[in-house]
Amino acid sequence: MDRLKHYRQIIQEVLTEYHHLKEKSGSKIESVLAFDEIHDQYLLLLMGWHKDERIKSVMIHIRLKDEKIWIEEDWTENGVATDLLLKGIPKEEIVLAFHPHHVRQYIEFAIAEFF
Repeated sequence: MDRLKHYRQIIQEVLTEYHHLKEKSGSKIESVLAFDEIHDQYLLLLMGWHKDERIKSVMIHIRLKDEKIWIEEDWTENGVATDLLLKGIPKEEIVLAFHPHHVRQYIEFAIAEFF
């Protein structure tokens, strides 16, 4: 299987698992998946109301860029990178894009330039 096609499949599996966890939590905040395979953007959004306050946030945002998996946003407890590692993605293929570039050299994941 093509590597990027394989990455797309794994990303969608992982986000779908988080989506189902949120659905089962009984929360009134809705979990919404958005997959754009043309532009390789994958999101798990939280939307709803808490009293009179509108809730709309990105829980997880992953994209494929330069043949690597870029985690742009991650508000999970253990980190979505852990889930990707457990599914067989090498850490050298995962960029923790929410860390500044100068910090990435000190973590165990891929270092990638952002322009």
